Amino acid sequence: MRHPMVDVTGTMEKPEQPDDYARGRRDGLRLALSILEAEEAKWAALLGESRSWRTNATRAIRHKAYQVARTRVQTALNRLLPKDSASLPVEIATMIDQAGL
Repeated sequence: MRHPMVDVTGTMEKPEQPDDYARGRRDGLRLALSILEAEEAKWAALLGESRSWRTNATRAIRHKAYQVARTRVQTALNRLLPKDSASLPVEIATMIDQAGL
């Protein structure tokens, strides 16, 4: 008897996820992305503002960490977006309009 998650070659198949679950994951990543962008903007405004070199160095490191985290979340979100759609999904287009871009 063949296990339902393993094909003949022994590689793992991805189980189909319900559409609501996938949409929830994308929404969660979009929320995380917006939070990271807000934090990154906050720290970008503070770069070089202090007279202390140590504080400025800490702020620069924190800003860079937020940039890296934002890039990783964006990559994860891109992997979850449907590949068959040629244009922007309606959800993303609505968010862009709300942001005023």
